[in-house]
Amino acid sequence: MKASSNVFLVGPMGAGKSTIGRLLATELRLDFKDTDKEIEDRSGVDIPWIFDMEGEEGFRNREAAMLLELSKLDQILLATGGGIVVKHENRKVLASSGRVVYLMTTIDEQVRRTNRDKKRPLLQAENPRQVLTNLMEIRHPLYEEVADYTIDTDGRSPKSVASELVKLLSS
Repeated sequence: MKASSNVFLVGPMGAGKSTIGRLLATELRLDFKDTDKEIEDRSGVDIPWIFDMEGEEGFRNREAAMLLELSKLDQILLATGGGIVVKHENRKVLASSGRVVYLMTTIDEQVRRTNRDKKRPLLQAENPRQVLTNLMEIRHPLYEEVADYTIDTDGRSPKSVASELVKLLSS
């Protein structure tokens, strides 16, 4: 049975999970949490450092442990990392612990929103657009699998998306 007081935001890099999440948490009177920030705060190092030292697998293991811990809290809104859905056990935790919202966006919008961000290890590549395309091919079906709601964020302000979600989640 889902703990309906928790809301989890999933979606690709640049979809607006953290920005929209903060606004939405305020409106719904939920505590805002962000898996990446929690990992950084507790480890004392940033995500790129973890990727450099432990690789993506090491980071994904930390992410899974953090999700499991945070999902046991009540009345939270959790912005997750873009790759959290890759692990089957993470999808099970998300689906059983609250309502899941997929913030969907196009590759063009992702490129625009992330092109100056140097803190995203997977995008420190020669062709970030191709990386985003490859990730979306793998992750889009997984986002859809776990989502209770899907919202397109392209060309929309974070406030308008949050307002739509308040109505959706309050009904």
